[in-house]
Amino acid sequence: MSLNPIGLPICSPARPGLESSPYVIRLGAPHGCCCAETKTQTFHATVHVTRVEEWCVEAETAEEARELLAAGDGYRCQIGDCINIEVEGVED
Repeated sequence: MSLNPIGLPICSPARPGLESSPYVIRLGAPHGCCCAETKTQTFHATVHVTRVEEWCVEAETAEEARELLAAGDGYRCQIGDCINIEVEGVED
């Protein structure tokens, strides 16, 4: 299963029917992976990401399911939407 099933233009080529611009990261220039003319370097960052995910667990009742999920049991059914990104620090 692909982690990027819709082909987002940030790190993969645009697919037909996807309404997006290749000018997402830098105004006026294609995104970094396609532009060999610019001199860039890689920076590593600590990023806190808040995501809403759908989790599944086998249980006999909803109460039991809540307890199991709160204890860390179960598995992620769907990765869900990112609702917040906060950059803590950037290192070179």
